Amino acid sequence: MASRLRPVTSHSGHGAERPAPSPAGPAATSGTAASVRGLTRRFGDRAVLDGLDLDIAPGEFVAMIGRSGTGKSTLLRALAGLDRGVTGSLEVPGTVAVAFQEPRLVPWKKVIANMTLGLRVASADSVAMDALTEVGLAERADAWPLTLSGGEAQRASLARALVRQPSLLLLDEPFSALDALTRISMHRLVLSLWERHKPAVLLVTHDVDEALALADRVLVLGDGKIAHSSTIELERPRDRDHPSLTSLRLQLLTQLGVPAAAAS
Repeated sequence: MASRLRPVTSHSGHGAERPAPSPAGPAATSGTAASVRGLTRRFGDRAVLDGLDLDIAPGEFVAMIGRSGTGKSTLLRALAGLDRGVTGSLEVPGTVAVAFQEPRLVPWKKVIANMTLGLRVASADSVAMDALTEVGLAERADAWPLTLSGGEAQRASLARALVRQPSLLLLDEPFSALDALTRISMHRLVLSLWERHKPAVLLVTHDVDEALALADRVLVLGDGKIAHSSTIELERPRDRDHPSLTSLRLQLLTQLGVPAAAAS
């Protein structure tokens, strides 16, 4: 799915002046893939997002973790332009594409037809086939979605996102329903696609090890704001038992409220 957001949304409906950059991320510039200031989303009396600040740099791979109900998917939906109930300042200058936890393929259209839905480019079928080839699904282009395995369906979902050539790719727990071996394969695929196309990525996940394996920066969302941010400078692929990852894993689990004994 692709979407372009308005440069700024605000409670009053008028453009809100963007405040100075915060420690939530790299300094906001005209080249920022996404910039959020004071983002708030209320459901009744509860503020799921509460004045959140965040910058994502072009080409940066960011993972966001947090307890259930802390607003991770709400933030992702706001960035995708799917939640107009947010207030504050939100700027995403380029094209946005989303891959959800469920592949959301249209069951009555073949795989290649799913790729070209809403795609307004010349030679859409050729562009779609290129994307399917990249994710290893060229031979399944004429298959019906219900005949795909879970891993194949998620690869198709990724291809559908990539075919839009997004500058910001949003991944909403896309691997959570997959078995362990398929998840590892998908991790490798996502990294290879990211290295080839270099979109900025925001991955929402509950899996700390997944975040540590994939991301340049890991954020913890809590109380409606970014409660913690850590940068990872290790080369990929990463050894999960590397001392710096072991230390960071404990920090992140502590931020999530997991006791040290349970984390070991």
